[in-house]
Amino acid sequence: MDLPLPDTFCFLLSKRSYSYPSEPIWKRKRDQIREMGMQLMRSSSYHRHRASKTPAFSASLHPFSSSIVLQRSLGFEHGGTRSTGSIKRRIQKHGIVASSNLVAPPWESWNPEKGSASPSLSDIVWPSAGAFAAMAILGRVDQILAPKGVSMTIAPLGAVCAVLFATPSSPAARKYNMFMAQIGCASIGVLAFSLFGPGWLARSFALAASIAFMTYTRSPHPPAASLPILFIDGAKLHHLNFWYALFPGAAGCLLLCLIQEMVLYLQENYKF
Repeated sequence: MDLPLPDTFCFLLSKRSYSYPSEPIWKRKRDQIREMGMQLMRSSSYHRHRASKTPAFSASLHPFSSSIVLQRSLGFEHGGTRSTGSIKRRIQKHGIVASSNLVAPPWESWNPEKGSASPSLSDIVWPSAGAFAAMAILGRVDQILAPKGVSMTIAPLGAVCAVLFATPSSPAARKYNMFMAQIGCASIGVLAFSLFGPGWLARSFALAASIAFMTYTRSPHPPAASLPILFIDGAKLHHLNFWYALFPGAAGCLLLCLIQEMVLYLQENYKF
């Protein structure tokens, strides 16, 4: 009796009370099943080799996909839970894992970002020109405010320029993050100075509280973390008291945002 391949395989697994097929046909079916099993093993070994050679190997190659194909080719479209569970246990035992679980080597962060295209000349010139214009305008404002003993150019604004002009799509460049962090961290610096006076305790408390504030309000903006230390150590800023929350940090950021819009417009429309 010449049984189709699915029925022959079910016969061999469940030991049903059929009569054995003729000897040559039974051997051919057995050899076909063995060949399919060898193909599955070769496919699993190939995927494991690719995952070990290429950390970025596509996670779309599911480790159980080959077994499912084999089950369907043998007629197990339904009711193959037991066979699938056995295959899963074997895969876990032999260490075949999806490539998405592979951990990058520790020295990977010391290399340039892979896959990023080299910036064009316009992407270099316009942000640099924006930073030059920003510092020039702030310097001119300083000259105007000099008789009053007030300066608008502070070191954190240089870091803000780098964030706004070089990485305008980063979370730190979001307007909410920038103004929330600038105002909040500057206020924390004034409060820490009022409580502890100048010294290491005020600096430590202000920095820790600033990081906690940015984390709680979901407004990460690294340049703002230097505002409290600048106030505590800068005697010429103490007379501003809580006005320091708005000037010069937040006021300077408002000017930088206007320049950023010009830089983005030039980058978009004048490429070279």
